[in-house]
Amino acid sequence: MEESSNIGNLILWKLNEMMARRRVRNKDLAQVLGVSENSVYRLRKRDTMPRLNPEILNGICAKLDCQPADLLVYISDENLEKAIAVSQTNEV
Repeated sequence: MEESSNIGNLILWKLNEMMARRRVRNKDLAQVLGVSENSVYRLRKRDTMPRLNPEILNGICAKLDCQPADLLVYISDENLEKAIAVSQTNEV
């Protein structure tokens, strides 16, 4: 079997952007979710989608008045490879 050179599909997590847009503080979301502000901070600063149970995702969407799809961006292998190539070209 041939080794694949695929980097893998990437799902970006946009919680930070959505919270800023809705002007929701870590404290406010933490209260709704029943977690610490630190936990919300860590969720917020992730670049890729974290593993979430349905109750947490439901709480996030309820507080931010959004759909799960509003929190995610899918980047295909092809687009990811192009983005990496462009960023490497810009570094030189």
